[in-house]
Amino acid sequence: MKRSTFLILSITGLYGALLHAAAWSVNNFLMTGPKAYLTYSSSVAAGAHSGMEECKFQFGWERWNCPESALQLSTHNRLRSATRETSFVHAISSAGVMYTLTRNCSMGDFESCGCDDSRNGRTGGRGWVWGGCSDNVDFGERISKLFVDALETGHDTRALINLHNNEVGRLAVKTTMKRACKCHGVSGSCSIQTCWLQLAEFREIGNYLKIKYDQAHKLEMDKRRMRAGNSADSRGATAEAFHHVHATELVFLEDSPDYCTRNASLGHHGTEGRECLQTGKNLSQWEKRSCRRLCTECGLRVEERRTEVVASCNCKFHWCCTVRCEQCRQLVAKHFCTRRDAAATAPNHVKRRNKGHTR
Repeated sequence: MKRSTFLILSITGLYGALLHAAAWSVNNFLMTGPKAYLTYSSSVAAGAHSGMEECKFQFGWERWNCPESALQLSTHNRLRSATRETSFVHAISSAGVMYTLTRNCSMGDFESCGCDDSRNGRTGGRGWVWGGCSDNVDFGERISKLFVDALETGHDTRALINLHNNEVGRLAVKTTMKRACKCHGVSGSCSIQTCWLQLAEFREIGNYLKIKYDQAHKLEMDKRRMRAGNSADSRGATAEAFHHVHATELVFLEDSPDYCTRNASLGHHGTEGRECLQTGKNLSQWEKRSCRRLCTECGLRVEERRTEVVASCNCKFHWCCTVRCEQCRQLVAKHFCTRRDAAATAPNHVKRRNKGHTR
């Protein structure tokens, strides 16, 4: 086996393993794409992973909670779906890849890329000029397209929807960028400022795309014309459906299931056994309603389980320079969704709660 071929296969296996937790893989691109882009593979892997971790955070207390198989199933030829949830998955993973590539570029991790200084020296606004080291989002966008969009090899409506939602994710990275400035002038007078653009925190991008998810637009397709397959009628119907879709708007094709019940073939785990929130500090109204949403509205009951937790406490600073803590044990109440017929076998230390109605 030639050394170059062995190198490609080795890197493919390594990054495939790194991406396993994100249920996403760049294997197809690594085996067929230009060898020059192998240098970006670790950033692509990290970006895809961060995207899926953000997805799990955003949907942590919802019926669909971004399971490991989310993106894998949305791109699989046989099982591809185009629901509101998969629209978010494509957008957030695409954003994660672009974000990481951009950040690594600005940090000097790639020889072929650096800061974006294309506007430096120009007047940006009243009292400030462009300067400094702007994050190179154009580079991140270009390379992420090569990796992420290359996985869409089909030419059907689902492929077009996925490509559109990939682009929504990349636009989110650009839209949320912040202007940072540094003052110049005598005695800190700040008579003029030098400003540059930098990436927002990725959590802000996740929040932005979650709003887009809530506002996602369902494409209404002309089914009669779609039955024509790859004919001009089919392409025309698809073009018409996209005609009024804004570039920053997530789109989907199929209604979502309720996600209450388990469906192993589609990767839906259901809500039985899920933890929910009822009490706690600084909980939002959405979090406080999670037990109703995950349990009672899915025909399940809420059980309170008390668990002993060991945590550091009574910490004291000692000169110099250590912090010493005691180990304290306390009972913490957690709530879980369980089947109603499990009441007869519930242990004594479990408190049973039954609120709401069965849908």
